[in-house]
Amino acid sequence: MKGKFITLEGGEASGKSTNVRVMAEYLKSKEIPFIVTHEPGGTPLAEELRSFLLKQHDEKVAPKTELLLMFASRAQHIHEVILPALKQGTWVICSRFTDSSYAYQGGGRGVPEADIAVLEKFVQGDLQPDLTLLLDVPVEIALDRANKRGLLDRIEQEDREFFERIRQAYLKRAKQFSGRFKIVDAARALDDVAEAIIDALEVLVV
Repeated sequence: MKGKFITLEGGEASGKSTNVRVMAEYLKSKEIPFIVTHEPGGTPLAEELRSFLLKQHDEKVAPKTELLLMFASRAQHIHEVILPALKQGTWVICSRFTDSSYAYQGGGRGVPEADIAVLEKFVQGDLQPDLTLLLDVPVEIALDRANKRGLLDRIEQEDREFFERIRQAYLKRAKQFSGRFKIVDAARALDDVAEAIIDALEVLVV
């Protein structure tokens, strides 16, 4: 039986790392085999691309360059990690996937959705998440959380308008693909967020 593919999306400091652990504990309690991974990254080569993407450069990174590097990392991740796990019947929990490209490079950077869609089809074929959990947080709350964490990477240092565009792009995707998206109000208490996530997962555990 093919494994389930679950992605966790959201802007900066929306609680993805914390709630990946919630998901992992739940699947463990159900004795469901799973792996946890993330993007950009997930393999040694993809992690090198992640490091390049997130660090500061003297030369400004063009939006299309950023997009292509994201999909290069994703192609390696899908080939080496995601597809092999799913074929073995292992569930995959992935923090960020292609919806992030539509939000960050599309909404944030202004790359046309049609260009992103071409790369999406080329890199992942028919692969789509079975469930996408969107951790939605007002931008002012998210930026406050991010600043409290300390050192910010290249993308985290963008202005508030950039992150507003990202949030709206995510909400647009959630509406467009409502069949696989579940919006979770991640500004609430951690226990309430965890409960909403487990409720969404239980639909897949049959």
